[in-house]
Amino acid sequence: MTNTELTAANLSQLSPARLVDALRAVDPAALGDLDIDAIAGAVDPKKLGKREFADLLAVITELADRAPTLRLDGLSAENFARLISRASKDGIDAALAEPAVRRRVLDEVFRRMEVHFRADRAGSTRAVVHWRISGGSGEDGYDRYETVIENGTCRVNREPEREPRCTVTLSPVDFLKLVTGNASAPLLFMSGKLKVAGDLGFAAGLTSLFNIPKA
Repeated sequence: MTNTELTAANLSQLSPARLVDALRAVDPAALGDLDIDAIAGAVDPKKLGKREFADLLAVITELADRAPTLRLDGLSAENFARLISRASKDGIDAALAEPAVRRRVLDEVFRRMEVHFRADRAGSTRAVVHWRISGGSGEDGYDRYETVIENGTCRVNREPEREPRCTVTLSPVDFLKLVTGNASAPLLFMSGKLKVAGDLGFAAGLTSLFNIPKA
């Protein structure tokens, strides 16, 4: 497939393998109206094998540095939630097994926390939350992030800097499902998939401080 044939209009006609091959070969300057939302809207993760889903995210991640329209920050919250809701656990696991993809996805999710924070619900709340995402490359096998809620804002740090009010630990798959409205924090906690150290009461209401997208 040539660059001129790769358009938003014909994405849905391509098999997953052909779409990945076409994206690998594309000249970013020839993308035209093709952006990350167009790709997400044309792809149904439920029809992709785990390797196909992983390959698609990997090639988009590779292209993002050269094609700004394919950066994850251009993906609508609704499309992101739909991709996660329809992707298999194995597909998400396979995608996040790639360090570059995992870092981009987690960084983007935490960046969106700042955007989707509900200051009107937080009021005078002041809290530091540490997040430990299992299967990572950091200390003890976790990727760590810190959210600081104060003065009506939510700020994210890539590395913890302050004493936490609570620490939340869960797998990357469960984390993505939680932040896209595809999983319930109480159910994850009751099933042992989400662990909390510190202020359980505050942690129980934490998701209410954010606009959670719906697929």
